[in-house]
Amino acid sequence: MSGAKITGGCQCGAVRFSVERLGRASICHCRMCQKAFGAFYGPLVTVHGLTWTRGEPARYASSNLVRRGFCAACGTPLTYERDKGIDVAIGALDDPTLAAPVIQVNPADKLPFVDGIPALPMRGPEEAPASEAFKAQVVSHQHPDHDTTVWPPTAA
Repeated sequence: MSGAKITGGCQCGAVRFSVERLGRASICHCRMCQKAFGAFYGPLVTVHGLTWTRGEPARYASSNLVRRGFCAACGTPLTYERDKGIDVAIGALDDPTLAAPVIQVNPADKLPFVDGIPALPMRGPEEAPASEAFKAQVVSHQHPDHDTTVWPPTAA
C-alpha cells in the first residue's frame, strides 16, 4: 500500500508515527508476543519508511535478537524491531483494516482454544440496553484515530 498517508500511535497519544508503506501482515503465536500484547497472539505488519511524529517508544529487549517498542505512558505495544526490519502492531494503526493478516507464524506456541474463538456466542440483542447504558457513561481519554496538532486537548 502506498500513496495514502499511513499513521498510527499509542492509546494515550504520547507516541505517534507515520509509515511510507506496509509490508506483510501476520499473526504471531509465539509466547513472547502473547506476553508483549497481553493477548492470545501478536498481530504485526512489516513497515517501510517509519517516522516517529510525536514522541518515541520506550524499548524492551525481549530476546538477544528483538526489541519491542511500547508507550512508556500508557503501555500500548507498538513495535517489533530486529536487524532486518521493523513491524508495528496492527492495532496501533489508525486504520487497522489496511493490514489484514496473510499468514500465521510460530504455530508451536498457538494456544489450543484460539481456533474456536469464532464459534463462541456473541452477546445477544437482549443484552444491548445494559451495554448501551454503560457505553453512554464512558468518557474516552483515548487519542483519536488521526493525527492531532496538540494532545491532550486543552481544557475549555
